[in-house]
Amino acid sequence: SLLKLWYRELEEPVIPQSFYKQCISHYEDPDAAISVVQSLPELNRLVLCYFINFLQVFAQPVNVSRTKMDVNNLAMVMAPNCLRCQSDDPRIIFENTRKEMSFLRILIVHLDTSFVKGLI
Repeated sequence: SLLKLWYRELEEPVIPQSFYKQCISHYEDPDAAISVVQSLPELNRLVLCYFINFLQVFAQPVNVSRTKMDVNNLAMVMAPNCLRCQSDDPRIIFENTRKEMSFLRILIVHLDTSFVKGLI
Protein backbone atom coordinates (compact mmCIF):
# COMPACT_ATOMS: atom_id res chain seq x y z
CA SER A 1 0.00 0.00 0.00
CA LEU A 2 2.84 2.40 0.72
CA LEU A 3 4.31 1.88 -2.74
CA LYS A 4 0.91 2.46 -4.37
CA LEU A 5 0.44 5.59 -2.28
CA TRP A 6 3.84 6.97 -3.28
CA TYR A 7 3.15 6.44 -6.99
CA ARG A 8 -0.38 7.84 -6.68
CA GLU A 9 0.82 10.97 -4.86
CA LEU A 10 3.39 11.93 -7.49
CA GLU A 11 2.52 15.29 -9.03
CA GLU A 12 2.86 13.74 -12.47
CA PRO A 13 2.56 9.98 -12.97
CA VAL A 14 5.65 7.94 -13.83
CA ILE A 15 4.30 7.79 -17.37
CA PRO A 16 3.81 11.51 -18.13
CA GLN A 17 0.44 12.75 -19.36
CA SER A 18 1.99 13.63 -22.71
CA PHE A 19 2.45 9.86 -23.33
CA TYR A 20 -0.99 8.77 -22.12
CA LYS A 21 -2.72 8.59 -25.51
CA GLN A 22 0.18 6.60 -26.98
CA CYS A 23 -0.07 4.10 -24.12
CA ILE A 24 -3.79 3.50 -24.48
CA SER A 25 -3.41 3.30 -28.26
CA HIS A 26 -0.82 0.51 -27.99
CA TYR A 27 -2.41 -1.58 -25.25
CA GLU A 28 -2.48 -4.69 -27.47
CA ASP A 29 0.90 -4.38 -29.20
CA PRO A 30 3.96 -5.37 -27.12
CA ASP A 31 6.50 -3.87 -29.53
CA ALA A 32 4.67 -0.54 -29.72
CA ALA A 33 4.17 -0.46 -25.93
CA ILE A 34 7.87 -1.08 -25.37
CA SER A 35 8.67 1.65 -27.90
CA VAL A 36 6.58 4.10 -25.86
CA VAL A 37 8.56 3.18 -22.74
CA GLN A 38 11.85 3.66 -24.61
CA SER A 39 10.76 7.15 -25.65
CA LEU A 40 10.02 8.31 -22.09
CA PRO A 41 12.34 10.87 -20.47
CA GLU A 42 15.30 9.02 -18.99
CA LEU A 43 14.36 9.38 -15.33
CA ASN A 44 10.77 8.31 -15.97
CA ARG A 45 11.96 5.37 -18.05
CA LEU A 46 14.39 4.20 -15.37
CA VAL A 47 11.84 4.50 -12.55
CA LEU A 48 9.18 2.74 -14.62
CA CYS A 49 11.54 -0.07 -15.65
CA TYR A 50 12.65 -0.58 -12.06
CA PHE A 51 9.00 -0.69 -10.98
CA ILE A 52 8.10 -3.14 -13.76
CA ASN A 53 11.05 -5.32 -12.74
CA PHE A 54 9.67 -5.35 -9.20
CA LEU A 55 6.26 -6.43 -10.54
CA GLN A 56 7.90 -9.09 -12.72
CA VAL A 57 9.38 -10.64 -9.58
CA PHE A 58 5.91 -10.79 -8.02
CA ALA A 59 4.48 -12.27 -11.23
CA GLN A 60 6.76 -15.31 -11.04
CA PRO A 61 4.82 -18.54 -10.37
CA VAL A 62 6.48 -19.21 -7.01
CA ASN A 63 5.27 -15.82 -5.74
CA VAL A 64 1.85 -16.01 -7.39
CA SER A 65 1.17 -19.27 -5.57
CA ARG A 66 1.65 -17.44 -2.26
CA THR A 67 0.20 -14.02 -3.00
CA LYS A 68 -2.51 -14.85 -5.56
CA MET A 69 -1.34 -11.72 -7.40
CA ASP A 70 -0.84 -12.86 -10.98
CA VAL A 71 0.06 -10.52 -13.83
CA ASN A 72 -3.59 -9.57 -14.35
CA ASN A 73 -4.13 -8.68 -10.70
CA LEU A 74 -0.86 -6.75 -10.53
CA ALA A 75 -1.80 -4.76 -13.64
CA MET A 76 -5.26 -4.03 -12.28
CA VAL A 77 -3.94 -2.77 -8.94
CA MET A 78 -0.95 -0.80 -10.24
CA ALA A 79 -2.09 0.66 -13.58
CA PRO A 80 -4.01 3.57 -12.02
CA ASN A 81 -0.80 4.65 -10.31
CA CYS A 82 1.23 4.70 -13.53
CA LEU A 83 -1.33 6.11 -15.97
CA ARG A 84 -3.94 8.75 -15.19
CA CYS A 85 -6.91 9.46 -17.39
CA GLN A 86 -7.67 13.19 -17.42
CA SER A 87 -11.24 12.85 -18.68
CA ASP A 88 -14.27 13.57 -16.51
CA ASP A 89 -16.50 11.39 -18.69
CA PRO A 90 -17.25 8.12 -16.82
CA ARG A 91 -17.58 6.19 -20.10
CA ILE A 92 -14.12 7.24 -21.26
CA ILE A 93 -12.62 6.54 -17.83
CA PHE A 94 -14.19 3.08 -17.79
CA GLU A 95 -12.98 2.22 -21.32
CA ASN A 96 -9.50 3.59 -20.69
CA THR A 97 -9.14 1.67 -17.42
CA ARG A 98 -9.20 -1.59 -19.37
CA LYS A 99 -6.61 -0.23 -21.82
CA GLU A 100 -4.38 1.03 -19.00
CA MET A 101 -4.43 -2.40 -17.35
CA SER A 102 -3.65 -4.12 -20.66
CA PHE A 103 -0.77 -1.73 -21.33
CA LEU A 104 0.77 -2.41 -17.93
CA ARG A 105 0.18 -6.16 -18.31
CA ILE A 106 2.10 -6.08 -21.60
CA LEU A 107 5.02 -4.37 -19.88
CA ILE A 108 5.08 -6.87 -17.02
CA VAL A 109 5.11 -9.77 -19.47
CA HIS A 110 7.29 -8.41 -22.29
CA LEU A 111 9.53 -5.55 -21.12
CA ASP A 112 13.19 -6.49 -20.69
CA THR A 113 14.16 -4.95 -17.36
CA SER A 114 17.35 -6.92 -16.81
CA PHE A 115 19.46 -3.76 -17.06
CA VAL A 116 17.97 -2.30 -13.84
CA LYS A 117 19.32 -5.03 -11.58
CA GLY A 118 22.62 -3.21 -11.11
CA LEU A 119 21.25 0.32 -10.77
CA ILE A 120 20.78 0.42 -7.00
